[in-house]
Amino acid sequence: MHYFIGLDNGGTATKAALFDRNGTEIGKAVVATASITPKPGFVERDMEEMWDANCAVISRVLKETGVDPKDVAGLGIAGHGKGLYLWGRDGKPARRGIISTDNRAWAYPKKWAEDGTEAKVFERTAQHILACQPVSLLAWLRDNEPESYHNIQWVFECKDYVRFRLTGEAKAEITDCSGANLMNLHTRAYDSELLKLFGLEEIGSALPPLCRATEICGAVSEEAAARCGLLPGTPVIGGMFDINACALAVGVTDPTRICMIAGTWSINEYVRESPVTDGSVLMNSLFCLPEYYLIEESSPTSAGNNEWFIRELLPELSREARAAGESIYELLNRWVGEIAPEEFVPVFLPFLMASNVHPNAKGSFVGLSLSHTRRHMARSVYEGIAFCHRMHLERLLKSRAEKPQCIRLAGGAARSEVWAQMFADVMQLPVETVEANETGALGCAVAAAVATGEYPDLRSAVEGMTAVSRRFEPDEQRAAVYDRKYALYCKTVDCLDGLWTEMQSLIDADPRRTEND
Repeated sequence: MHYFIGLDNGGTATKAALFDRNGTEIGKAVVATASITPKPGFVERDMEEMWDANCAVISRVLKETGVDPKDVAGLGIAGHGKGLYLWGRDGKPARRGIISTDNRAWAYPKKWAEDGTEAKVFERTAQHILACQPVSLLAWLRDNEPESYHNIQWVFECKDYVRFRLTGEAKAEITDCSGANLMNLHTRAYDSELLKLFGLEEIGSALPPLCRATEICGAVSEEAAARCGLLPGTPVIGGMFDINACALAVGVTDPTRICMIAGTWSINEYVRESPVTDGSVLMNSLFCLPEYYLIEESSPTSAGNNEWFIRELLPELSREARAAGESIYELLNRWVGEIAPEEFVPVFLPFLMASNVHPNAKGSFVGLSLSHTRRHMARSVYEGIAFCHRMHLERLLKSRAEKPQCIRLAGGAARSEVWAQMFADVMQLPVETVEANETGALGCAVAAAVATGEYPDLRSAVEGMTAVSRRFEPDEQRAAVYDRKYALYCKTVDCLDGLWTEMQSLIDADPRRTEND
């Protein structure tokens, strides 16, 4: 039997999952990946440690499943979009990788919007400029770390770096690269005029050749095979931006469904045959099905906030749950389920990493009182994350002529019955979840199955390897309650808008911002 490995390099973990041709998960391995925060707003990753983690999870999943490496027909890699991973002219990482939750370059998109650069860029990319995109980060490095900038041999996105280490072949896969403001979406190619607009002309030669998601882009090298346990010569496909992989895994192969991913990022997306060019949505990029564009509203405002809540406010409960062999997530689900939607809980703004309303907005609990417990705060985190997704959804719906049939939900919220039902009630649309837990890895396994000839095309592979597990219908009474709460959430966002710039001035004065890493 043929098996397929999907790698998923996310914001907080590196995962490998092994699937058969029916999409059944045979086994998986996970390694937590440490974020390095040398200064406020900086979020980085050791690129050698990241490579070690990928080798470790591949090796572990092969060992624990007992699958013979010769039966692995292909491997695909997904990774978080945006961010920056640079390979140096000296044959090693040029610096630490920069993760998509990094906000150091926030001033560049602001400046480019004010001086007219963004408008000119949008004509070519159909994208607004984000602080965490490679173009902003490269401009920051040019101005602040010239030694790193002038050492660049290759500019990689997260998963393209991992593929490079596996195969030795430098490539840039188009679903990822087309979301980086480096490609002209109309020509589907690099555009030197874009680099000129950003003042980045000299890095043109460091942009790797473009490849497709389902294209075999190389094979596992002898060196990499010795590290990860795969056979030398195992095919490695282009892979894809993780939000493409998740969309495939939840069965979004036409415009009738919306995909929501509640992970580190709040991802809200659908596909259509033409980009949205009126500026009303955040991002257009190329989808792995070549006839479609991916229409995206996103921000790093989702379940990563819940991870912070658990880590910082529930540490002893996490330890107790682990010792008892229980899940801290199940405890949270029980807590949230014990508090009725009608009960007032603080308004939580899920802006711990960044926001979708102001470049400097910060996470907040607004409305805490002595009567509130950690249970109430847990519900407010669940609600605040759902409300932020709804804000993105409302922007997406304005760009569509027809209402979607349903939402396909992935990420942390999809594994929680109480949270998935909350999403249905808040969005006022049916929510469906799928059987796969590791949707990013499964999406890459689907693409690998196509690339190696197991299936003739992506649609047939999706049909053969994915399945819906649950459907949650919206409740009208709860929806009305959440409408009122969402209105308060929006008003809270508006009321605090004038605060963030003043707060940022204090952060900028923090002496840690001028210290060496």
